[in-house]
Amino acid sequence: MKNQASAKTPKKVQPANVSVVEAREKFGELVNRAALLSERVYVTKHGKRVAALVSVEDAEILEALEDRLDLAEVNQARADIAKHGTTSLEQLAKDLGL
Repeated sequence: MKNQASAKTPKKVQPANVSVVEAREKFGELVNRAALLSERVYVTKHGKRVAALVSVEDAEILEALEDRLDLAEVNQARADIAKHGTTSLEQLAKDLGL
């Protein structure tokens, strides 16, 4: 007997790889696969992945992760400034021999 948690978890589908030509011909279908099935669809050009169609949920997760990384970089920069201070533009130009 399956537990309820596994019954509710959707089966993860392998990402599809489609050429630019095929993507153009089947764009509506591919958008539906991404939107409705949460399938990631990679668009290829000469066999190389150049773009992807993803669900809105996946895109929002990616944006949230990017925001967290950006915030971590800002916090690190602030910590560096607090520890080492800053350099004036005049001093930087002098140090660079400009």
